[in-house]
Amino acid sequence: MTDETSSYLPAGLPAPAANVDGLESPFWEGTRRHELVVQRCNDCETYQWGPEWICHHCRSFDLGWTEVPPRGVLYSWERVWYPVHPALQAKLPYMVVLVELPDAGNIRMVGNLVGDAEAEVEIGAAVEAVFEDHEGGGDVEPYTLVQWRVVEGS
Repeated sequence: MTDETSSYLPAGLPAPAANVDGLESPFWEGTRRHELVVQRCNDCETYQWGPEWICHHCRSFDLGWTEVPPRGVLYSWERVWYPVHPALQAKLPYMVVLVELPDAGNIRMVGNLVGDAEAEVEIGAAVEAVFEDHEGGGDVEPYTLVQWRVVEGS
């Protein structure tokens, strides 16, 4: 975890967890290793996000998970001024981004943009994943979130 994300997610927010069906467990396991993994069809080799039991392209049930480079392109963004949870009140504003992954069939992931939330942001800017570790405690298992930051000079 980097200094700029060490307190990005404030205490008091519910911790993410894989669904009981285990569909996205490989994603969460990958984040703990600081790897970005996404679903890919073993038949037609199409990438997809979010995880599903069936390929969006060919309807195959033969899906796997593959590591992809943790970089992308800023496709869209929104500066949030009203918190979706009371624990986020002190973190306003914050940036929510839609990142396109060119090395994974241009699938898109939603995440937060770390750094100065009031800085100018350009569509098309290069971004890289930042893995934010949380050690959990009590009934909460350790987990890692994928955040994004703009690559200097992009």
